[in-house]
Amino acid sequence: MINVERVYAPSTHKGSKRFLVDRLWPRGMKKEKLRLDAWFKEVAPSDGLRGWYKHDPDRWEEFKRRYFAELDQKPEVWRPILDAARNQEVTFLYSSKEEINNNAVALKIYLESKL
Repeated sequence: MINVERVYAPSTHKGSKRFLVDRLWPRGMKKEKLRLDAWFKEVAPSDGLRGWYKHDPDRWEEFKRRYFAELDQKPEVWRPILDAARNQEVTFLYSSKEEINNNAVALKIYLESKL
């Protein structure tokens, strides 16, 4: 099972593996507060794709298509996450204010299609 949570919200998935899936460290967050199991910054969308998308809901479908294409090119960065999700509950942490159409949600969709 894969969950998605914003880093600034209280955690509701106790006991799951916690993975930060953003390229940049969340502003104002201390490492101790996040209680991360791992930071997978290389699994995040490229800077160019993030800059193009800008959380524009009209670009969501195209963003996912482009992001999935990026992920297809680098399975070595997401395979450890998939292996963990096969064995236990994992939670993707992200910092975006956009809670519905963000890279963590897209990554969840992508990896769930591989489970």
